Amino acid sequence: MSRQIPPDRHAPAASSLAIPLDLNAVGPATPRQPGSGRTIVLVGLMGAGKTTIGRILAARLGVPFVDSDEEIERAAGYTIADLFQKYGEPEFRRGERLVIRRLLSGPPVVLATGGGAFMDSRTRASVREHAISIWLRCPLPVLVQRVAERTHRPLLNTASPHAVLADLMQLRHPVYAEADIIVDCGDDNVEHSADHVMQALKHNRQPLRVPVRLDRASYDVVIGPDVIRRAGALLAPVLPQKRVMILTDETVSPLHLPRLLEGLEETGIRAEVITIPPGEGSKTITMYERVTNALLEAHVERGTTVVALGGGVVGDLAGFCAATTLRGLPFVQIPTTLLSQVDSSVGGKTGINTPFGKNLLGAFHQPIAVLADTSALATLPVRELRAGYAEIVKSGLLGDAGLFDWCERHGADVLAGDPAMQAEAIRMACAFKARVVIADEREERKADGRALLNLGHTFGHALEAEMGYDGSLLHGEAVSIGLRLAFMLSVRLGYCPAEDLERVTRHLERLSMPVRISDTGRNFSAVQLVRNMQRDKKMRDGRLSFVLVRGIGQAFTCRDVPDDVVLDVLRADGCTP
Repeated sequence: MSRQIPPDRHAPAASSLAIPLDLNAVGPATPRQPGSGRTIVLVGLMGAGKTTIGRILAARLGVPFVDSDEEIERAAGYTIADLFQKYGEPEFRRGERLVIRRLLSGPPVVLATGGGAFMDSRTRASVREHAISIWLRCPLPVLVQRVAERTHRPLLNTASPHAVLADLMQLRHPVYAEADIIVDCGDDNVEHSADHVMQALKHNRQPLRVPVRLDRASYDVVIGPDVIRRAGALLAPVLPQKRVMILTDETVSPLHLPRLLEGLEETGIRAEVITIPPGEGSKTITMYERVTNALLEAHVERGTTVVALGGGVVGDLAGFCAATTLRGLPFVQIPTTLLSQVDSSVGGKTGINTPFGKNLLGAFHQPIAVLADTSALATLPVRELRAGYAEIVKSGLLGDAGLFDWCERHGADVLAGDPAMQAEAIRMACAFKARVVIADEREERKADGRALLNLGHTFGHALEAEMGYDGSLLHGEAVSIGLRLAFMLSVRLGYCPAEDLERVTRHLERLSMPVRISDTGRNFSAVQLVRNMQRDKKMRDGRLSFVLVRGIGQAFTCRDVPDDVVLDVLRADGCTP
């Protein structure tokens, strides 16, 4: 669905510009039609072939070709060179921004922009929202050869073309790298270059986005293949400064860190890396001190962003360190497990463990972006995928019966590694969690609200605590068992029909998910598990808080569950007295 671009509050009106612009003369006369597609914007240095390749693309796509420089000249009644000379570059860029916004509000075209247009942050924002941008990247010798005879370019009149273009490459390439698509056009055959662009467009799949809009913070969850490699382009628009501190672990680092560093370097983002051991053992006061000391030793500033590259442990620890260093640093989540992509990376809960329980020290600290790379899931064993899938199922069971229906149809595909099904599952789970978090960001409601996201967690955390967080029971596995126990408790208390318990059990068993306490391979005391629950941070007035269900998709919080009923459920699932 196409929509009109709203006025830019920061852009000057045409009448306030020193350059006289007739914006009614800009662009094709045909009005934009709903569903008519997106404009393609070509960016790159002079000599990259934007005009020549753009005309070929437009002919193949059956849309008009537009050159923004020609549109500026027509609207102003002056040549580009004259405008530069008469009004100066800053005023020219202001007018250029207005003309490009006007073109983006019209029908789809192939738009070739001047080499400096994409350098304007507001122009980039407009292009990012309303068009597909393609950087035509050319090597320096090719560009020098192509512009050698051009005397009408103002920037070429100050020094040799080689020197000018070399300087421009250093300045502009990190910004051009924010384009949606990068195509190398190194030969002189423009037909071949046009073929490469057409292929890139054909295979281009823009990542899915889930907006999270809170009162005090707003960010997007970006979901898709290879978004780690494109992290620079995706993060540059939201970073306060082009410097980040990456926290990762020894397992994730060799798998994904090189791609992340490459993507950041492409857009000129400086990165330093802190590496920790993998596993829950790193969510400690000792590791928190080590990481925060490393941040301070690196002389981070308030605009330096902490990037978490890894699973839930890395994300929780990095977020807590970011929340408390210099009283709050910007924070980006790049979760690399299915569990962290659908759970801990969204919502702003951060924290570390203590001897008294899980996540008992922490803070609410929202990220400025979340990048969920579905390509990273290919490196995971199926056990890790099942652990993440438990959180997806949980979302359906607690508040979205349609999502659980989808899981019954497509859950096997998610676990089998189908990229499209995985992306859709992540999108739906994150969208559901975002709705819950928006309504109750800091879990302050006395009933329901964000606390509903703890369905299965009171049981699950008790099992994890008893097993010492040693990795023999993954968090998602504990949640999977806890989900069935929560339905068992709800049935025992008369809230939920037994048929729904059977349906949930059947679905989990069909996908070889952990379902019963005996699936841990350990024997537990029911009394000891209840003691673990009594240490949970969700205790109120000394009473246990449970999330129960009246059926699939109908969760509610309950604070008056008798201990003896909980004990009965645990014993019925195989615990000793």
